[in-house]
Amino acid sequence: MSWELDQVHQDFQASARAFVDRQVRPLVESAEEAGSFPAELWKQLGSAGLLGLITPEAHGGADGDGLAVALLAEELARASGGIAVTALVSAYMAAPHVIRHGTPAQQDRWLAPLAAGEAVAAIAVTEPGTGSDVARVGTTARRTEDGWLLNGRKMFITNAGLADLIIVAARTGDAGRGGLTLFLVGRGTDGLSLGRPLAKMGWHSSDTREVLLDDVALPADAVLGTENRGFYQIMEAFQLERVALAAMGIGHAAECLDLAREYAGQREAFGEPLTHLQTIRHRLAAMEVELEAARLITYQAAARLDAGHPEAARSVARAKYLAAISANRIVDDAVQLFGGAGFVEESPVARHYRDVRILRIGGGTDEIQLEILTRGMA
Repeated sequence: MSWELDQVHQDFQASARAFVDRQVRPLVESAEEAGSFPAELWKQLGSAGLLGLITPEAHGGADGDGLAVALLAEELARASGGIAVTALVSAYMAAPHVIRHGTPAQQDRWLAPLAAGEAVAAIAVTEPGTGSDVARVGTTARRTEDGWLLNGRKMFITNAGLADLIIVAARTGDAGRGGLTLFLVGRGTDGLSLGRPLAKMGWHSSDTREVLLDDVALPADAVLGTENRGFYQIMEAFQLERVALAAMGIGHAAECLDLAREYAGQREAFGEPLTHLQTIRHRLAAMEVELEAARLITYQAAARLDAGHPEAARSVARAKYLAAISANRIVDDAVQLFGGAGFVEESPVARHYRDVRILRIGGGTDEIQLEILTRGMA
């Protein structure tokens, strides 16, 4: 048993970091100011193979694993949470539904363009009155002679304004878990409309909107997976999504720890560098310990998910909870160490502070992860 990455994953981590340093970091400031994802990055990410890590080779991907996705998420988040989540939602939160459950025709239509960065995907489950309780989705899909008619509203949908494909959860059967189905809805479909971009506390460079479905007519072959099994398909996909979000937390925390160390070594207080103060050195050491604990549990969760380990779901819940909590604490400590310099918008730690907070909410809240881990206790 080893707690180190194998050479393949070490090499991939190094190449992902080099890509982020070369292609992503120079665009972060302008993307934040514009409030949008840099369009040129899509094909650059695709050409580098970073959008098709788990896509089958037959569809232009690498047929790789979730641990590679976690490493990519970590490296992207070190630069920008908004840019990271935009790419990750398309490639590793929406596309996996097509990879796992798409028909051959659906896979032929979407997988290669998504892996190449020539198309963008979104997943629309959350509604104005339904967040963590996925089984209560109220959007309806009524069967017609030609297919289906969808009506409803979705809220907080990442990539909605960019998406060529939106995967929509709608109710096709009875209330509860057994009555949901996923549908493929293409850009420009009649009856599909979008709200304005939502002004968010963080993730400024990501697109988040309301999705409105008003008599959206779809053909019968728009069903993704099995009718009335959508809830279970969503729960399955949540596993990789939560690993990616946990890894994003690690990226935010790692970047802020590096920034804090550098700042503490240069900033003087009372006539000497901050690192000469024991309280500062101890704080930095504690941040490192917490980061490494979160990183190890996240890598383990990814590896267990890849291996089909019987404890994979619990490992993922632990990782999502611990990494999100720890990352928020580490980033907050970095802001504290920077003092006033960490509170101004020009400071990178301020951006990470804004971006990291959503990780305790998106993809399953802290409370949902704890509920998963306490099932069977009552």
